[in-house]
Amino acid sequence: MSVAERVSVIPAVRAKARSAAHTRHLVGRGVLYLVALIVAAFFTFPFLWTIGSSLKTSVEIRTFPPTFFPVTPHFENYASVFQVAPFGQFLLNSIKVVVLAVTGQTLSATLVAYGFARFRFPFRGQLFALVLASLLLPVEITWIPLFLLYKQLGWLDTLRPLIVPSFFGGGAFFIFLLRQFFLTLPKDLDEAAKIDGANSLQILFRILIPLSKPALATAAIFSFLGHWNDFQTPLIFLNNAKNFTIRREGTPPQ
Repeated sequence: MSVAERVSVIPAVRAKARSAAHTRHLVGRGVLYLVALIVAAFFTFPFLWTIGSSLKTSVEIRTFPPTFFPVTPHFENYASVFQVAPFGQFLLNSIKVVVLAVTGQTLSATLVAYGFARFRFPFRGQLFALVLASLLLPVEITWIPLFLLYKQLGWLDTLRPLIVPSFFGGGAFFIFLLRQFFLTLPKDLDEAAKIDGANSLQILFRILIPLSKPALATAAIFSFLGHWNDFQTPLIFLNNAKNFTIRREGTPPQ
């Protein structure tokens, strides 16, 4: 084969290679999308099952083998929720607890974390180690002492046990999370603010907190999930239906 013939073949070979690479890319993409679709369907199934079950009658729910969707959708089930129980009050109680508890937990954890990250005081390391050690403490062993304490304070059957503790420290996990983030911020910022006459709280609220929005958002989200999904605390300390949260509503009074 002459040189001219070889040169003329090169574009065709390159085009064939590009076509094969494009085909492999499309096949790979197709397999990826198929796997993603299967995984999405797997994780979406419980949500769709819940919606379908909410439109069934009590007889249909107990039917075996179960059906995915009801024969006749009963949308009036959503209205009957507010007739069977004061669901609106439960929702209001949950929102009240979540808003106040998340605010208190995030704010108090921020203050404590700021103290551990920026101030030097006696036994700072030991105290921080003690805070971290509290993560190893099973929450179950605190229920009886807390119950006796709240009984003496007259807080049983109120929302205070679900809200007030959040304003005292915020929890070891959130203190650790925010402290570690504060340590990543250069202390030069604090020193520059002090030269301009800022005090410790001004440094925190005007400099560190605006720079710590990702960590604060993370703490707020975890705090929200923890308080919204909390079942055991309302179960132990709430007995009057008017104070029930959404999670507590499904259990009978003790």
